[in-house]
Amino acid sequence: MNQTFTVSGMTCGHCEMAVARAVKQVDPQAEVKIDRSSGKVEVASEQARELLAKAIADEGYAVAA
Repeated sequence: MNQTFTVSGMTCGHCEMAVARAVKQVDPQAEVKIDRSSGKVEVASEQARELLAKAIADEGYAVAA
């Protein structure tokens, strides 16, 4: 299932890696595509949206509803 999150606070490649790592801790098989300029994070995962959003937020990034 493809899910798109709007994430603010990503300013560099390290930020992108932190967000991708957070998602993969919830679902190691997830496919993550990040467009830092637009703040879009696309995740292909069967995990619940709430779990993925919480993992990203726990890294310190704001996730829009």
